[in-house]
Amino acid sequence: MKVILKSDVRKVGKKGEVVEVADGYARNYLIARNLAVPQTPHSMEILRQQQAAEAAEEARLKAEAEKLAGELEKKTFTFTVRSGKDGKVFGSVSTKQIAEALARQDIHIDKRKILDTQPISSLGVTKVRVELYKGVIGTINVQLKGSESE
Repeated sequence: MKVILKSDVRKVGKKGEVVEVADGYARNYLIARNLAVPQTPHSMEILRQQQAAEAAEEARLKAEAEKLAGELEKKTFTFTVRSGKDGKVFGSVSTKQIAEALARQDIHIDKRKILDTQPISSLGVTKVRVELYKGVIGTINVQLKGSESE
């Protein structure tokens, strides 16, 4: 029996796939647990509509991420860190601090999406890469300013 999977099923297939399974497995397990529906012309039409809607949503999200990447290129986030007279930095700026600075600007990005994971510990401007969406990577300018401490 051919069925359309409504969710991922281990060793069977992914959501939205049309798979051939045994009749008893389809009726007694997949359809009974609302994991699949039988393949009919009507269910195939619904699947096509859902896939078209998902593709449109993906395109919209990707376009938003690309727009945000362009905006981030122009911004510089400044952090003040303690430094010695010779410019030696005490401490560093982590991905968590960068994510918090972005959140203050109403740009909510998970700290795990910041690709350059090494803490920034040198004065000046550093370019940090951020994954905004699948395949869309933006660049943030992070500037460290030193405040001399004695």
